[in-house]
Amino acid sequence: MYHLARPLLFRLAPETAHSVALTSLDWLHRIGGVAQAAGTRVDDPVELLGLRFANRVGLAAGLDKNADHLDALGALGFGFIEVGTVTPKGQPGNPRPRMFRLAGHQAIINRFGFNNNGVAHLVEQVQKRRFSGVVGVNIGKNLATPVDDALRDYLTCLEAVHPHADYVTVNISSPNTPGLRTLQFGEQLDALLAPLRTRTSELDAENGRRVPLLVKIAPDMTAEEVALVAGSIARNALDGVIATNTTVSREAVRDDPQAGEAGGLSGKPLFEASNRVIRRLREHLPDIVIIGVGGIDSAGAAQEKIAAGADLVQLYSGLIFQGPRLVGECARALAEKTAAAPARPA
Repeated sequence: MYHLARPLLFRLAPETAHSVALTSLDWLHRIGGVAQAAGTRVDDPVELLGLRFANRVGLAAGLDKNADHLDALGALGFGFIEVGTVTPKGQPGNPRPRMFRLAGHQAIINRFGFNNNGVAHLVEQVQKRRFSGVVGVNIGKNLATPVDDALRDYLTCLEAVHPHADYVTVNISSPNTPGLRTLQFGEQLDALLAPLRTRTSELDAENGRRVPLLVKIAPDMTAEEVALVAGSIARNALDGVIATNTTVSREAVRDDPQAGEAGGLSGKPLFEASNRVIRRLREHLPDIVIIGVGGIDSAGAAQEKIAAGADLVQLYSGLIFQGPRLVGECARALAEKTAAAPARPA
């Protein structure tokens, strides 16, 4: 079905196509047609982060920023879905156009800038969901909030989503919010993660439920920088890390006429860069949960992410280029690959 719809969608501007696809998916879900489009759901349960994932394939943050399409997306067979990035107050993001399709490279450049309806709206949508799988919430800061005051925004979001999220991801790696990536390094990272870890533990006690805390990092790091980030993750007892966000590098797409567009590059050209970060993280953090994302466009690519050291994977750009059957194909491949492998600590 998707191979028929894709040429029509790709005639539209990328952000328009994104909206049309999600609206159509909601309609298809209401009439019970999503399962036919996605294929048979894969049951490959795994216990990680103290949570039960129906399978190892999740949806990356960014596709459903406001949790408006949770049930329809869940019907595609994902083992978990991450919504957001959400900020305390709603904001429009950067001016359009801000999404560019590099079809020859199966890649996307976006400079959305955390456009979303605010944390109150997202919480309301998450509360209404019927999707029974794991739902993570990705949190960020408002554009108007100075980087030096970013902790305030992260705490606001954390406190709002904690009662409703199965896990929370701290997004400090988007290239589209000025200065955000500076929070990934040195004392600034510790100064952010330490109070977030403390507040999460307090909320766990207050709400009577443990919510794992993860951080999402960028692929554009040297080996030394990855080691420093890993040290901070360990010191602050985070539960997991998502590797990686989009890249600012254009080396793999420099021949594309849209390569000069500002923003983060996702899709197939990101695959090896994210794998490299995953391998380095695994060397430094042998027991932590790693969610691998970046460039997964086939079952084999999902298997390579696991081989690099990831425990779970997430899709985004590959879903746009390959269609919803990619979810099941990846989940089946990972079920086969991990069947005989020992599980990492939950």
